[in-house]
Amino acid sequence: MDISTYFPIWNKLTPIQQGMLSQAAIHRTIKKGSIVHNGDMDCLGLLLIESGQLRAYILSDEGREVTIYRLFERDICLFSASCMMNSIQFKITIEAEKDSEAWIIPPELYKKTMEESAALSNYTNEIMASRFSDVMWLIEQIMWKSMDKRLASFLLEESTLEGTNILQITHERIANHMGSAREVITRMLRYFQNEGMVKLSRGTVEILEPKQLESLSL
Repeated sequence: MDISTYFPIWNKLTPIQQGMLSQAAIHRTIKKGSIVHNGDMDCLGLLLIESGQLRAYILSDEGREVTIYRLFERDICLFSASCMMNSIQFKITIEAEKDSEAWIIPPELYKKTMEESAALSNYTNEIMASRFSDVMWLIEQIMWKSMDKRLASFLLEESTLEGTNILQITHERIANHMGSAREVITRMLRYFQNEGMVKLSRGTVEILEPKQLESLSL
């Protein structure tokens, strides 16, 4: 399949614009665990996800990670092309959480097309607003919600994404998602286990009482 199948507003572009994007877009296969883009790299371009799952995260000066949003099929990541947005200095790293397929759209072409197409401009603004809402929600969670509630929410979200109550995930990986220390996550997971909500084994967290976690997360 080509990019037209996955670009959300493809039918609102002119045939010339469609042709230019089709010719310029680069298809890329991304292996799980690969770093697609980081804040110190040159402007990669816009990422249009065909399949798989990626996460975008920021990295503190101390090396601590925190996930700000995830990317799924038909999602577009603008911040990997931050060079076309001079007023925004937003350094993120994008990592493949699963084997993925994506299209990379050159930022110069996307910007030119956006200037010509009101539909693409409006769509881009909607994406930008949505991403900043994600960031604001994350800030609120970190500032006002206790770690046990955040961790319970995270485990339930992972269970929904993976379609199983048996999560193949390490304590360190959870800490990276949540912007916390591994020791803190381990201590909290052991508390959850003592309360009968989860069962821990090497590299695995099994959710035993999702309703209890849901009540805790509120």
